[in-house]
Amino acid sequence: MTALRLRPEDPADAGPVRRVLAAAFARPDVATPPEVGLVDELRDTDAWVPELAMVAEYGGEVVGYALLTRVRVRPERGGDAPALAFGPVAVAPQRQRMGHGTAVVQAALDAATELGERLIVVLGDPAFYRRFGFGRAGELGLTSPWAGLGEPWQALVLPPSTSEEGPPPRGEVLFPAPWSRV
Repeated sequence: MTALRLRPEDPADAGPVRRVLAAAFARPDVATPPEVGLVDELRDTDAWVPELAMVAEYGGEVVGYALLTRVRVRPERGGDAPALAFGPVAVAPQRQRMGHGTAVVQAALDAATELGERLIVVLGDPAFYRRFGFGRAGELGLTSPWAGLGEPWQALVLPPSTSEEGPPPRGEVLFPAPWSRV
């Protein structure tokens, strides 16, 4: 029986990741979905955290992907605080509804927790992300260009790595430039 293997992306995965993203986000009106370019561009920024780009491999083939990249939260007063943004998350169409998406998302969340991260934001399906503990980002005092979309604008507070850490940051979430093209 073939098992799903979850691991950080390595440079040789770039092509297979592009193929998974292109298939998962395919639309008849677009030759290449913007999610493909987003990942390619994010790889070349300081937002990229190699340990947080996770692939799901089945039978030696990349079939799923979940990416967490750096964003900043700008409070009304004080300096920016670090946070992460989820996305894109994709599973090859022939492997969807088999638990691969859930597994690769959980692997990324586990890796972020291990790194001591505190806050993750996402614009996505509330029914999917709720199972991981995500809730309305607005209720945590987080805004963004997508905050007006309501429920899909979500956030997750990870457990603090030390008992001395205060509450998660509140304010405007600032995304790296590649996000403005999606």
